[in-house]
Amino acid sequence: MHLDIIMIQPLVALLFGVLILILPRLLNYLIAIYLIFIGLTGLFPHMFTTVT
Repeated sequence: MHLDIIMIQPLVALLFGVLILILPRLLNYLIAIYLIFIGLTGLFPHMFTTVT
């Protein structure tokens, strides 16, 4: 089974939504972790390619 970022985003959003409903104080931390994760996965493929 091939997992890519398009499949992971809805799963993470669903998990974070449930956690926010249970513990509303987690909202700031979960959003920060999510944004850092999405930013890193967006930059990661471009970090090791060189333009010739």
